[in-house]
Amino acid sequence: MSNLSQLAKKRYTTKVFDPNKRISEANIEEIKTLLQYSPSSVNSQPWHFVLASTDEGKQRLAKSTENFAFNTDKILNASHVLALCVKTEFTDQHLIELLEQEDKDGRFETQEMKQTVENGRNFFVNLHRKELKDADQWMEKQVYLALGNLLLGASVLDIDACPIEGFDASILDKELGLTEKGYRASVLVALGYHAEADFNANLPKSRLPQAITFTEL
Repeated sequence: MSNLSQLAKKRYTTKVFDPNKRISEANIEEIKTLLQYSPSSVNSQPWHFVLASTDEGKQRLAKSTENFAFNTDKILNASHVLALCVKTEFTDQHLIELLEQEDKDGRFETQEMKQTVENGRNFFVNLHRKELKDADQWMEKQVYLALGNLLLGASVLDIDACPIEGFDASILDKELGLTEKGYRASVLVALGYHAEADFNANLPKSRLPQAITFTEL
């Protein structure tokens, strides 16, 4: 397997997808598991993922690009498209569900350990909900952790990807009934394989030098 830096340099934002190439079901299952096990602060998991694999499904997602026409073909021609969604509210019920899932998965050897985890998570969640009052931003940060995980993971699987912020979230929220489910669309990711016409495929990557982006203490 290539080393991590090679994978980071290999991946790029695909601009044109080949509509005739499909991601295997085995690799889609890998992608789903990758997202499921993405890291989040205090294991908060304030997300939901909508996966469009059919033409009909992708057309529904593409409705949100009416005012962003340059992104429509990316969605329609990709093999699969993911809508990464974030909770509109961090509820007490979600806290209970997290704790009970951890208990079911065997993370607590004692009741005291379970209580410690519950207290710690509640402290940080309430810090953002009640004191800092930035819970929306904090939850969206967790979704973007999953996004980064997804992009690098796709590179490992030799799958091309394009994260898309150019879409109308309000249209997508209505189309998918997200508001009623307690979520809102945060970012889209088109997945598949680039077409020969993809100009970005052969361009050199460009990043600021480490001398600018790092301070070493």
